[in-house]
Parts: sequence; C-alpha cells; structure tokens
Amino acid sequence: MDQELADPAPLAALIGALRRLPGVGVKSARRMAYHLLQHDQPGAIALTQALAQALTELRHCERCNTFSVEPICALCADPRRDATQLCIVETPADQNVIEASHGYRGLYYILMGRLSPLGGAGAEEIGLARVLERAADGVVREVILATSFTAEGDVTAHYLGDALRARGLTVTRLARGVPAGSELEYVDAGTVAWALAERRS
Repeated sequence: MDQELADPAPLAALIGALRRLPGVGVKSARRMAYHLLQHDQPGAIALTQALAQALTELRHCERCNTFSVEPICALCADPRRDATQLCIVETPADQNVIEASHGYRGLYYILMGRLSPLGGAGAEEIGLARVLERAADGVVREVILATSFTAEGDVTAHYLGDALRARGLTVTRLARGVPAGSELEYVDAGTVAWALAERRS
C-alpha cells in the first residue's frame, strides 16, 4: 500500500493555518499554499504584511463594535446617519450587505457572532450586555434585528428582542423574504432591501 507523502513541517504549518479560513478544507488549503509558494511569492509576502498590519492597527469601534482604525468608525461618526435606528447584525460582512442594499440610513451594532449554546457561545461571549447598553442610550427608538435566518440567528434575535422590548424599545425583524437557513452575507442586495422595507415587530 502506498504511503502518503508527509509535508515538510513549514508547509504543513501553512496548510494548517489556511484551513482556519471558513469553507477551506485540506485540499483547498494545499492548493493555496502551493500557489503562493510556487507562483506568487510577492503576493504571499504582501498577504503576511497586510495581515500583520490589520492585526496591529485595527480595533473595535467603541460604538458599533466593527473593525476600525479610529476609536469611533467613520459610519458612526457620520452626522447624516439616523441615530434613532440601530440595526444589529452578526458580522461586518452582514453590515456590508445591508449598506449595499441602499435601504437603510441608521446606525449599527455588530455582534461579531451569535448565540450558539452547542458551540459554547453564550450571551457573555458575544457581548450582549454591550448591545443592550448601546441600544438604551436614550436616542435609539427602533432596533432592527438583522441576524441570519438560521436556528442560531433566530435564537439570538429572540433573546435580544425580549431584552430590548423590556427596556421599552421598538424591536423589528427583517421580513421572511430572506430564505430560511440563510446567512445574511450571502443574500443579494435587492432581497435585503425588500426585507428591510417589510420588517415586522
């Protein structure tokens, strides 16, 4: 029986690191590693430098929790945004989808995750206390829950909705035009715009 060739330790470490990316299995990681090493060494160097710079310079915005160089991100600092509306999303990618829909001019809070009892992500792990504090600033009148229409996204929306309504806030959820089981970042901008316009309490 043929024995599989063992990778040199540095190559194995690179493949292992690439496998940390979402949706990347061992075969894809191996192809990426070979490409960077064999065909695009300048690109590999640029990638490591850009990643190191991002890790060093980026922080979380003090208001919305997204990635930012400044303490307050550009969107939160924009006086043209409607501060009475707060849209809660799971990731910066979800925020980008909503912005691309051109159907929302309020502010955001990015959870950087969602409740996942089986995965060990509880209220504390995704900072839900900070969400409640942000929403209860005295300016916000409506909170739009734009978590994904997955089991975990629905649990997160339900938990947040109950806590926010208890504080006297109007809480709405994206309309069900977004397909069940969908991650928001993969939904087209037109569908997101419709779901925002048709949101319900």
